[in-house]
Amino acid sequence: MTETRIDPALVEWSGPGGLPRFDLVRDEAFAESFDAALAMHEAEIDAIANDPEAPTFENTVVALEIAGDALSRVSALFWSRAGANTNDTIQALERDIAPKMSRHYSKIGTNAALFKRIDALWESRAGLNLSLEQVRVLERHWKGFVKSGAKLEKSGQERLSAINERLAGLGAKFGQNVLADEKNWALFLDEGEALDGLPDFLKDAMAAAARERGEDGRYAVTLSRSIIEPFLTFSARRDLREQAFRAWVARGENAGETDNRGIVKETLALRAEKAGLLGYGNFAALKLDNTMAKTPEAVNGLLMQVWEKAVARAREEEAELAALIAEEGRNHEVMPWDWRYYAEKLRAKKFNFSEAELKPYLQLEKVIEACFDVAERLFGIRAIEQKGVPVYHPDVRVFEIRDREDRLVAMFLGDYFARSSKRSGAWMSSYQSQHRLPLPNGAVGELPIIYNVCNFAKPAEGKPALLSLDDARTLFHEFGHALHGMLSNVTYPSVSGTGVSRDFVELPSQLYEHWLTVPEVLTRYAVHYQTGAAMPQALLDKVLAARTFNSGFATVEFTSSALVDMAFHTRGAVEDPMAVQAEVLETIGLPASIVMRHATPHFQHVFSGDGYSAGYYSYMWSEVLDADAFSAFTETGDAFNPVMAERLKTYIYSVGGSVDPEDAYKAFRGKLPSPEAMLEKKGLAA
Repeated sequence: MTETRIDPALVEWSGPGGLPRFDLVRDEAFAESFDAALAMHEAEIDAIANDPEAPTFENTVVALEIAGDALSRVSALFWSRAGANTNDTIQALERDIAPKMSRHYSKIGTNAALFKRIDALWESRAGLNLSLEQVRVLERHWKGFVKSGAKLEKSGQERLSAINERLAGLGAKFGQNVLADEKNWALFLDEGEALDGLPDFLKDAMAAAARERGEDGRYAVTLSRSIIEPFLTFSARRDLREQAFRAWVARGENAGETDNRGIVKETLALRAEKAGLLGYGNFAALKLDNTMAKTPEAVNGLLMQVWEKAVARAREEEAELAALIAEEGRNHEVMPWDWRYYAEKLRAKKFNFSEAELKPYLQLEKVIEACFDVAERLFGIRAIEQKGVPVYHPDVRVFEIRDREDRLVAMFLGDYFARSSKRSGAWMSSYQSQHRLPLPNGAVGELPIIYNVCNFAKPAEGKPALLSLDDARTLFHEFGHALHGMLSNVTYPSVSGTGVSRDFVELPSQLYEHWLTVPEVLTRYAVHYQTGAAMPQALLDKVLAARTFNSGFATVEFTSSALVDMAFHTRGAVEDPMAVQAEVLETIGLPASIVMRHATPHFQHVFSGDGYSAGYYSYMWSEVLDADAFSAFTETGDAFNPVMAERLKTYIYSVGGSVDPEDAYKAFRGKLPSPEAMLEKKGLAA
């Protein structure tokens, strides 16, 4: 039998700043390397579990913290590739590796000898003289074992392991199905009336998308949000808007092998069974344990408080759009494929500017510079681009992040443009998390290697990428997550950076969005791509005045999705998930002119893995926090107040999960917030 081995390129990262050598990474190396890394990790776990010495924090918890380094590196490279630059080989491996990884971690989670050591430390923690961070790390491991079934009988453990393995495979398939539907649909248009209303920046992006699909000289409407949303906003052709919209909302719901409805049904049943095995009333209760919200009732209470105000505002907005339609002499109701188009007309009428007028001032390059400049002013870090560094795709950019003393504190990669090999949306992840533990190779600690992935429309050769205001917010949002990883200052990797509760993790990202619309930031970086002139003060004033425009629509889109997510995961197994979705939306009174932001068959936050399952609400929970947190700056009259910035860095961006999130927030702000600041920010306050 041939011994499996790990390809050195996957684990020996010798690029600048400790980056992987992406140019040496081969798709074919992953399968064997995973097998070898899994075996290596298993041997490390067995050595910890069977240590003849009595359990101590060092020989058990610290040993667990640094075990599996090779597996972490192989995994980081693989899942980055699977999300941002996949292909048939990677997708086939993903379907195999996802359940294999689940089996591996289920085996660790039910290792009786290992749990006995962790449990002994947990029970005696009061006498171990542990620091607060060490207690948090021990608690995380102990709860992780309990939720992995460590306290179950053998039969229960075996069933839980089987459930987790199946869920991993279903999640991988769900995401691949959505990507396939996005990749396989395009509406090709030719010059002429089919392009009526479309601004040049959108036509350029559509031309580039058509070229990528072998239709040079034509224009492609794709299901990438960076193209479909502006098309729905500007296209004067109602028939084409409807055609594109129906394809967009049907992702994952097209009969055939990419249909996700069966996957959703099975996923919900398995999650409910898992919660029952672990002693919880439903899956939402399981997921909300150890969050700030704590219970489904608390989540639904916040969501419904916001829903009532949002749907009332959306009805007012709908009436205004209907009036515009009537003014044009048209005789149709406001339908979902009409909303963005007429909202844009209404914005132009109310505030005397349009998204098309704004976009020439929002160059991707300048918005990236603004992101970095805000970080330097708040936190004293600089981003220095490194050219010629091997990356996993030519579009990826590499930056060193240095502090005031010019010390390297992190490496950052930005992958900004949409392509057919990348899943939709935007996200932050890491190749390596910050910590200060000694490693087997003799190194002490690791610097964070963080990356952002976005899906902005790629411009034609020689033209700048222009963003919508929402795109620019997305870039700031994801860089806020990146800062959470890069500014981390903890000892243990499991509580590093974004290793916090789900309803706290969005605070650093959503808070960072606020600085995009600070006037002095827009004045400096919102400059016209042709003339270099700053955005006129009159236009800037209009942009700021319009910040809450269409907020009813946006909040209804989001909140309906969050309420459906909570309904699924409090009810358990359901015969027909789509009937449940319809029932919830009817009960809460979703206007027919608006759809969920993420309909169930393409709700990747919830069903492509379980990261945001029973957790989509967390964006709003964090929004309560971020609105209040930014008020801490505005109350001083200085958006860059150095005292508040230092507190923000110390208590929010740097502590990771080493402190209870409520305690961290109170240390920063002095109190916990109420929803009022968030409702005011949205323009929904009474």
